[in-house]
Amino acid sequence: MIGRLPADRPDVNAEPAAAARARAAKIRAAGRTGRVTPIRPRAAAGAEPLADLQWDMKMIKADQSARSNKGDGRVLVGIIDSGIDTSNPDLADRTDLNLSRNFVTDIPSLDGPCEFAGCVDPVGHDDNGHGSHVAGTVAAAANGIGLSGVAPDVTLVEVRGGQDGGLLFLNPVINALTYSADIGIDVVNMSFFVDPWLFNCQNNPADSPDEQAEQRATTTAMTRAMNYAHRHNVSMVTSLGNSHQDLGNPPPDTTSPDFPAGTAKTRIIDNASCLVLPVEGPNAISVSALGPSLRKADYSNHGLEQNTVSAPGGWFRDGFGTPTFRTVGNEVLSTYPKAVLQRIGQVDAAGNVVAGFEDTVYKSCGTDGRCGYYTYLQGTSMAAPHATGVVALIVSRYGTADPAHPGGLSLAANRAETILTTTATKIPCAVPVERYTNEGRGPEYDAPCTGTMSFNSIYGHGVVDALAVVSGPRV
Repeated sequence: MIGRLPADRPDVNAEPAAAARARAAKIRAAGRTGRVTPIRPRAAAGAEPLADLQWDMKMIKADQSARSNKGDGRVLVGIIDSGIDTSNPDLADRTDLNLSRNFVTDIPSLDGPCEFAGCVDPVGHDDNGHGSHVAGTVAAAANGIGLSGVAPDVTLVEVRGGQDGGLLFLNPVINALTYSADIGIDVVNMSFFVDPWLFNCQNNPADSPDEQAEQRATTTAMTRAMNYAHRHNVSMVTSLGNSHQDLGNPPPDTTSPDFPAGTAKTRIIDNASCLVLPVEGPNAISVSALGPSLRKADYSNHGLEQNTVSAPGGWFRDGFGTPTFRTVGNEVLSTYPKAVLQRIGQVDAAGNVVAGFEDTVYKSCGTDGRCGYYTYLQGTSMAAPHATGVVALIVSRYGTADPAHPGGLSLAANRAETILTTTATKIPCAVPVERYTNEGRGPEYDAPCTGTMSFNSIYGHGVVDALAVVSGPRV
């Protein structure tokens, strides 16, 4: 998924060979430096068991919005990602498997040996974990197990476009997005960039004619698919990226192509003719990442050109000068597949959390004996689903019956975005330049804050606000 986060913490989640290398290239593993075991807070009466670990929900007031509006089950949220693990009851209780589709065929050289016939995983399966983490933030069920999402009563749909190894290629993404439009999905979460090119350039002199043609085709196809989805009232929420750069003034790209392995080269990027997709595609709602302090996470991209809103994405290094500095609780806790946690050695064969991981992995069981597993991640991938959940609440409140899809709701995508940005909490620039020297970062991480209180390069139109959406004056 969109990534290449800086290595804040040792990789204690070592996976076998090729799968580990591919995963590490895109998804930040959940280890940490300097073990600090936090005091486990107790959830308030009536709250989900892990609710007090969800600082992110408090930041966007989702804990308050849920008291009056948990979302409408007629609202469909598509997760274009690595899948949704429906062995977790928090996801099983909210995922429509009949509507869900997997558009991906596993590639053994990238994803490891195929687990299912034809190398096509069934829906409800996630061999990576990223998609399940994203899905839980959007709509984990309020069922007395684990935690709940921003909009815990809306309906999730797995529209899988991601490989087990973490990459998302053009054809599966196009199929997932157009299918979402065709079946009446209201909002899709797209926490990724389309591989293998971080920047798709029209005529970059560093690329061969075939490579140039491939990037032009990607730009054309994604533009068509995104316009098609927008015409069908699909709101498209995207992650801004984790390269700590201003997308309007990009540095050289040293990571593309990221597949096949070992083919990356250095390319000078012309902002006018090179696009990161889908975040720089038409009608994208892009989201930057914040830590618990409300500061922009050091890794998060920024800039006036393509920063719609901001949301909690987690930041391990947040809290300098306090006991929380460099602790995993600064990241975002969400649902995660037990099988992946077992593979990386954090949960044992009996389903128990392995000693030493009690502060990074949680197991929660209901009275019916069903159990879910939860862990921490950080990234703009984690910020985007907070905004996606808020859009789902917007459609729940403002949507009307969808004649094209009986039993569903619909809201014009432009109107949904307007409500999202209008209700966001405006935050002015605190300093002319956000610097991360105290966090151990060099000047390449510096982020100038330009613009106004209503719209600036760090926060966009502001921090998404679930409570304002469900209970404020109608917009």
